[in-house]
Amino acid sequence: MKAFLTILLTAIVTAAATWLALRHFPAAPAPPAAAAAAARALRFYQCAMHPQVTSDKPGRCTICGMELTPIYRGEQGLDGAGGDNVVALTQNQIQVLHVQTAEATTRPLVRTLRVAGTIAENATRHRVLAAYVEGRIDRLDVNYLGEEVTAGQPLAEIYSPGLLQAEREYRQLGGDLRKGTALRLRQMGLAPAQIEALEHKPADALTSQLLSPISGTVVVQAASAGQYVATGERLFEIADFSTMWFLFRAYEQDLPWLGTGLTVRVTTPSVPTKSYTGKITFIDPTLDEATRSASVRVELPNPPVNGKRELLNRLYADGMVELEAPAVLTVPRAAVIQTGPEAVVYIDQGGGGYQRQVVQTGRRGDVYQEILAGLKEGARVVTNGNLLIDGQAEMNRAFMAPAAAVATAEPPAAAKPVAAALNDTQKSAIAAFVKVADAMAAALGADDLTTFAAAGAPVMATTAAMIQQLRPTAADGKALDALDGARHFHGVGELKAARQAFHRFSVAATAVLGPLRKAGGMPAFQVYECGMVDEAISGVPKTARWIQAGGREMRNPFFGAAMPDCGVEIQP
Repeated sequence: MKAFLTILLTAIVTAAATWLALRHFPAAPAPPAAAAAAARALRFYQCAMHPQVTSDKPGRCTICGMELTPIYRGEQGLDGAGGDNVVALTQNQIQVLHVQTAEATTRPLVRTLRVAGTIAENATRHRVLAAYVEGRIDRLDVNYLGEEVTAGQPLAEIYSPGLLQAEREYRQLGGDLRKGTALRLRQMGLAPAQIEALEHKPADALTSQLLSPISGTVVVQAASAGQYVATGERLFEIADFSTMWFLFRAYEQDLPWLGTGLTVRVTTPSVPTKSYTGKITFIDPTLDEATRSASVRVELPNPPVNGKRELLNRLYADGMVELEAPAVLTVPRAAVIQTGPEAVVYIDQGGGGYQRQVVQTGRRGDVYQEILAGLKEGARVVTNGNLLIDGQAEMNRAFMAPAAAVATAEPPAAAKPVAAALNDTQKSAIAAFVKVADAMAAALGADDLTTFAAAGAPVMATTAAMIQQLRPTAADGKALDALDGARHFHGVGELKAARQAFHRFSVAATAVLGPLRKAGGMPAFQVYECGMVDEAISGVPKTARWIQAGGREMRNPFFGAAMPDCGVEIQP
């Protein structure tokens, strides 16, 4: 009974307190979910493809039919604040594109330059031993190539009447006459030690020794026992292999990084378990006009190991040069988009806005790119998603003119397609260009550098001819300029360099010919696109296109045999 009274009293007190609270105190704030809903209040709907099209209701774009995107409170509209140079994205778009940014920072620029070359003998340590006097080789002390000799070691014995007569005079004369005879003996090939030993030489000796002038390896033996030789005739050649030269060619874009004294690490397939370290001792000041490269020399020690020298003459070898430049303004290489002659970055403006900025680039490191102009330190640039942002910017600019035409219902005067204005001469120039571009792509697809060089021989002339024919038309002048700058194929001594140069050429070529594919009488060709090009060629966008002709089977020129079928055809 007592417990029941306690419960009843508690219930009465609680009810009274609740009634007083509801009567005298205001209502509690809305829960967090309600606040979030208020913060997400809708502003308007907008077309992502044509930012000028907006609506207060959901629907589709009146130009392209694309579904309108909702823009909420706190989000910037898709037209941005910077006109054509700013692309504005919603938070949802930023997440979908995985947009990432990094800060432009001053730092040392580090690069690893990988080169290929050959191991060669030290030319300053190569000696030719010729006959100082005429006579007959009586005996050879060195009988095979590759024999190691030391300085002063006998190589052969020669019978020379003139030399024997001079030796007898030296023994018989004295004073100044002996000094004169000693000088004549030096001129006849005897070493000072041999001249001093003439006092003890037997009087009936009929031969004199020919001594090695340096220590080294016999690489040429032109004398035989019993052979008569004339004055000046070559007998032996000796090379000192204790130091070797690693010779490689540096292309002109790499020369600003190189200097004497830099350390180079060298490896060779003949000694796969070991690397050799040397210093750059010489850079040829004359550039080879054909390859646009200069010869670089590295000196390497080559001591004998177990009685044998490891670095042999004329070996193939690879080198790695660790390069570092002083601190400069840099951005990650992924932030820079190379669009023909221009380099572009996108700067995070905050609030979903990304500004397109043309920059001047300098040297390219392993991870970072030097920026010479167009960017300030501390700016945040887009490193991931920038290609999609750039594509959105291009689409926005491309559709602005058609949108205006729809609004006014009057087609602009320049709306006539470029293809309709092409004449027979222009089409012929295009056909010749396509033939060369297709042959170059086919050669790279087959990993055939020799054929690529032959196929690309006329590329300078055919490209210049096509550009000249297309200049007077309404063709994109910037695209033609980019193609003009990409037609120079210098320094392509290996497949990697060839593919790098062809990539720039192919991107520019498809940008010019793409809008012309529907022209009447145009040569039949296909355009293919690969979305993994950055895995074959470092420092380029993921996607690139190339031209093929004649309906042949698609073969990727950027990968070759490693991935020949990476690509899809792009229809006109």
